[in-house]
Amino acid sequence: MKTLKLKHVVFIITAIIIVDQALKIWIKTSHPTGEVDRVLGMNWFRLHFIENPGMAWGWKFGNETGKMILTLFRLAAVIFGTWYLGRIVKQQYKRGFIICAALIYAGALGNLIDSMFYGMIFDKGLKYDPAINDYISYSNVAEFSSNGYSSFLHGSVVDMLYFPMFKGHFPSWFPGIGGDEFEFFSAIFNIADASISIGVITLLLFQKQFFKKNSPTELQQSVETSSEVSDKVQVS
Repeated sequence: MKTLKLKHVVFIITAIIIVDQALKIWIKTSHPTGEVDRVLGMNWFRLHFIENPGMAWGWKFGNETGKMILTLFRLAAVIFGTWYLGRIVKQQYKRGFIICAALIYAGALGNLIDSMFYGMIFDKGLKYDPAINDYISYSNVAEFSSNGYSSFLHGSVVDMLYFPMFKGHFPSWFPGIGGDEFEFFSAIFNIADASISIGVITLLLFQKQFFKKNSPTELQQSVETSSEVSDKVQVS
């Protein structure tokens, strides 16, 4: 069973971070919040720019104190993830498991960058107002600025991917929500969120295959096979 080298893991993470941040910075510095475009004219695939102060998929986590706790938790998770990725690569865990771990790590790091730095480098952003105990949005297009809209660790996360597949109504017999309108899929997210979700879902689906490292027997057979092929090539 082949495993990934650390350089491959770094490449996966770097590629996701670059795409995630490039899309976030482009949409934040080019468009005001709201609908941006319907990709190829499709109603079910849209770019819709919003910002959120909390967790993935636009969930909130209390006020500014909650946001600070969440950002620090993300930072701790990334620090731990850096150590853990190095460990599982060194111990030659299954390739699929390492890729999933890299996807989750890249997603956490992508949103952490927003939370840590966006409040310092952009002049506009979703900002907490203690007078109303809530976050207030802004108009016009944000620009890079040395006078940020917030401080370190208090930036808001940029989301833009929106897939409203279809709308409908819950059956009347549904308790509490019967007859209410629903939309699938209503969440607006970003590349980092998608990376985390793909990593987690794949781990859940293939956990029996992934949650173990390559056995010494598999590694020995791999080495013996490689040696045998090499010997044959030299003889020929």
